[in-house]
Amino acid sequence: MLYVLLDSHRPIKKVTLIYSINSIVSSSQSAKNLGVILDNTLSFSTNIKAVARSCRFMLYNIRRVRPCLTQEAAQVLIQALVISRLDYCNSLLAGLPACAIKPLQLIQNAAAHLVFNLPKFSHVTPLLRSLHWLPVEARIRYKTMVLAYGAVRGTAPQYLQALIRPYTQTRALRSSTSGLLASLPLRKYSSRSARSAQSKLFAALAPQWWNKLPHDARTAESITTFRRHLKPHLFKEYLG
Repeated sequence: MLYVLLDSHRPIKKVTLIYSINSIVSSSQSAKNLGVILDNTLSFSTNIKAVARSCRFMLYNIRRVRPCLTQEAAQVLIQALVISRLDYCNSLLAGLPACAIKPLQLIQNAAAHLVFNLPKFSHVTPLLRSLHWLPVEARIRYKTMVLAYGAVRGTAPQYLQALIRPYTQTRALRSSTSGLLASLPLRKYSSRSARSAQSKLFAALAPQWWNKLPHDARTAESITTFRRHLKPHLFKEYLG
């Protein structure tokens, strides 16, 4: 059994035990759900450490057999066993500062070096360009925008669609059909921690990132077309 206590604006009193019909559920600093570790501050620091540790183990094993692999085989293996772990549920990390996701970026850097069998201090940006790998931060943004596209088009779950509102104007201007999103009104908090947490919400990030996309991406008629416009846009922004 998993329970989560959410606070609106007042501190929650410490709860150590919850009694259910047939059992007693004790509180914990973290809990795993669908392979993702949720901590009691939703910083995802515990999950990031776990993912990084798992990826390091995979890279260690691949490095042992790297002399027997071609570059193409090494890339396929690393993408299947390492990059896929970096991508799993990564939209949960949207809005985290660069320092928080740095361990994951270091893993991707090490993976790129291993594909090309280069020393770890080799410049990584040309390697990422050659592999056509978006950096970790861009991959998080990519996944978030794919979810936003589903919400805009009505294919995402209802709870995500409820967080999206098309931008409209009173006069019929060209911008009214450009696929922009309006920012939903959010509660105003006085504490810095509450404002910081609020800035990471999907309802706050999705319109902000979506409105920066090129017009062709925002108005794409299919998810395939949307992805085709989205990745080059992020690739250019993050890797030049």
